[in-house]
Amino acid sequence: MKKTAGVIFRTMILVLLGITIGLLIGDRKFADRNLGFSFSDNNKLSKVLDLVGHNYVDSVNIDSIEGASVNDMLQSLDPHSLYLPPQQAQSINERLDGGFNGIGIEFQLLRDTMIITQVYAGGPAAKAGLPTGSKVINVDNKKFAGTKLTTDRVNKVFRGEKDSSLLLGVTNGAAIKTYAIKRGRVDLSSVNAAYMANSTTGYIKIGKFASTTDTDFRKALSRLKTDGMNSLLLDLRGNGGGYLNAATSLADEFLGKGKLIVYTKGIHEPRTDYFATDSGSFQEGKVTVLIDEYSASASEILAGALQDLDRATIVGRRSFGKGLVQQQFPFGDGSAVNLTVARYYTPSGRSIQKSYKGGLESYRNELALRMKKGELFSEQSIRNDSVFKGSYHTLNGRKVFSGGGIMPDIFVPADTTQNTMVIQNLIDQQLFSAFVIDRMQPLLNKFASGDDFIKNYTVSDDDFHNFILYSSKTLKEMDSHELLISRDYIKSILKANAARFKWGDNAFYQVMNSNDEAFKKALSI
Repeated sequence: MKKTAGVIFRTMILVLLGITIGLLIGDRKFADRNLGFSFSDNNKLSKVLDLVGHNYVDSVNIDSIEGASVNDMLQSLDPHSLYLPPQQAQSINERLDGGFNGIGIEFQLLRDTMIITQVYAGGPAAKAGLPTGSKVINVDNKKFAGTKLTTDRVNKVFRGEKDSSLLLGVTNGAAIKTYAIKRGRVDLSSVNAAYMANSTTGYIKIGKFASTTDTDFRKALSRLKTDGMNSLLLDLRGNGGGYLNAATSLADEFLGKGKLIVYTKGIHEPRTDYFATDSGSFQEGKVTVLIDEYSASASEILAGALQDLDRATIVGRRSFGKGLVQQQFPFGDGSAVNLTVARYYTPSGRSIQKSYKGGLESYRNELALRMKKGELFSEQSIRNDSVFKGSYHTLNGRKVFSGGGIMPDIFVPADTTQNTMVIQNLIDQQLFSAFVIDRMQPLLNKFASGDDFIKNYTVSDDDFHNFILYSSKTLKEMDSHELLISRDYIKSILKANAARFKWGDNAFYQVMNSNDEAFKKALSI
C-alpha cells in the first residue's frame, strides 16, 4: 500500500504537469480562432454567473467561479483540456518559451531565510558574482529574512522588467555584502544534463520540449562530439512533454530526409504530416532512448518515431500514454484554455492515447493501477494487458503496439526501493538540499572538482544516520522498515544533491545514474 501511495504521489505531479503543459502546437497557428463559446448575456453560463454576482447570499469571487465552471466543462471532454488561470498560464508559457526576466537563481526557504542554491551561468546574478549558498538578508535596503517569506513573494520580488535594478544584502556567515544586480533574460535550457557516459557514448537528458529544445540539444551534442562521442543515450524519463514542433525538430536530428515523424488529425483538423529534413546532426550514430511511465506526449512522439523507423532502441518501461494534441487559446486577462484539437499518430499509424472513458479520477490513478497489476516489475504482465489494440510493425517488420503508451524494446523493472513514502516525504520537505546547506558545505569545499567528489566521496553509514536524525526534526514519523530498504537510494540522492549544490546538474545526474539499473542496461547495449 505504501509503495502504491508513493506512485500516486509522483503520478499526481506528472498528471498535473501533463494536463497543464499538454502537447501544444508550437507555432500556435490557431490562437486567434473563435473558441466556440463566449461569456455573453446570450448563454446560460453568463446568466447564472450574473445571478450569483448580484443575488447570492455571500460575497463571491466571480472570476474564480467562472474559471472553475469552464474547467469542469473542459475536463468532461478529456483529461487534458482545461482552463488556466492567468498566473498558471504565464508560468507554463515561460517554461516552454525557454526563459523569463529575473536574476537567474534557484533558492530554498529555510527557517524563514532565502538561501541561494543555484546561480545560472551567464545570468545577471552570475555576472554580478553572487555566490551559491548566500543567505539573502535584505532587498533594496529593506529587511527580507525573517519576514514570513513564501515562494510566491520571492518570485514577485526577484522577477521584473528587463534592466530594472535589485540591491541584495547577503551573507555567507560573515559580514553582509551588497550586490547590485540588473534583471535580465534568464534562459531555461531543455537539456538537464549532458556528459560522456563512457569513452564513446554521450548522455543527454531532455527535461521538456520547449521552443529552445532543438537548439539546446544541438549545443550539447556538439560538445559531446568534440569529446569523442559516436553513440548517444537519450534520457526522456520523467519528461511530461511540451510543444509538438519541438518533438518533431528533435526527431529530425536523427532521421534522414523524407521520413515521416508523426501525423495529426481531428474532426476540425485535417491530417497534417511532419517529415524529416536533411538537416539532422546525428543521422548515423547509434541511439538508445530511455523512457518510463512518466514519459508523456512529446516524449512519446519522439520515442514512437525512432522506434517505428528502427532508428533507436527503446529501454525502460511503458510510457504514460498521451496521444492528444492541445492548442492554447488566450483570453485578454492572461488566462487561457488548453483545448484538445487533434490526436497524433506514430509513423506506423499507432495512436498511443490510453483510455479515459472511466473518468478523470480513474485516468489519474492509472499508473497506480499498473503497479498494482505488477506491470512495473514484470514484462510478461505488460504483454498480457488487454489495453493494447491491434498489431503494428516497424520499418523492418518488428511488431509494436497501440492503445496505451510506447512499449520499450528492452524492459527494465522499477526499483521498489525508490517508491517508499519516506523518500517522497524527504523530497517533498526539501530535506536533502536543506541538509547539504546546513551540514555539508565545509565538506564540499575540500574537493577540487565535481569529478573528484563523485569518485572519492561515499556517503557513510554515519552520514546516513546524521541525515535521518536531522530530518526527524521535520518528519516526526519515518517508517524504520522503509528507511532500511531505501537506505542506499537515500544515500545516492543525498550525494547527488550535494554534487548539484556545488557543481550543477551534470554532477547530479552522474551520481544518480551510477546506481541506476535502466541507465546501466541502456549503456550496455
